Amino acid sequence: MYVGALELDVLLGDVHSLKEKRSLVRPVLAELRRKFEVSVAEAGHQDLHRRALLGVAAVAADHAHVTEVLDRCERLVAARPELELLSARHRMLGPEDD
Repeated sequence: MYVGALELDVLLGDVHSLKEKRSLVRPVLAELRRKFEVSVAEAGHQDLHRRALLGVAAVAADHAHVTEVLDRCERLVAARPELELLSARHRMLGPEDD
């Protein structure tokens, strides 16, 4: 079993409140869940209205599959015009990590 985690630090465009931030972030999280069947949450920068830290996790029997799913998640977020992807950090846990 392999567990992959992806941390996406994003800058939001013309946002002036936390309510506006939620209205941009929620649809992105829902799309990631729906398209890729991953677990996803806003995992940081909750008090900043122009930044968001999105956490994505995937579990599979195959290392390559987890990597592919997380890469596709990263590309989806990077392609969103209302977001600027500042950084992406991948982590992987596998059977050798006992």
